[in-house]
Amino acid sequence: MKKIEHIGIAVKDLDNSNTLFEKLFGKAAYKLEEVASEGVITSFFKSGPNKIELLAATTPESPIAKFLEKKGEGIHHIAVDDIKSEIKRLKKEGFIVLNDKPKKGADNKLVAFLHPKSSNGVLIELCQEIKQK
Repeated sequence: MKKIEHIGIAVKDLDNSNTLFEKLFGKAAYKLEEVASEGVITSFFKSGPNKIELLAATTPESPIAKFLEKKGEGIHHIAVDDIKSEIKRLKKEGFIVLNDKPKKGADNKLVAFLHPKSSNGVLIELCQEIKQK
């Protein structure tokens, strides 16, 4: 693992949360993006080298909606970079990898996830920027 790429926070109301984080960081989100395949809309904030991703459900069946129903608002995942080598390495270390093949996520990233059961209850997102050809 090279670094933490971002921290994802599940929120019930993206507009209200964006306002809160704008006040907290003193600037607006630099990106809003819907990932229809995951039933989520996201916004990204940057503070120095750190990124925060707010995630709100767009459908009641989405993973974020289910997370909010079960656990409420709060940290949803920690994202780390270097996806392909990390999938292989973490499988060998005994982690449960939910996606053998990376899929398209927000912020121009390929993503895969580790099951929280294998990482002390924290969903770990592996991500890597999609290189433009």
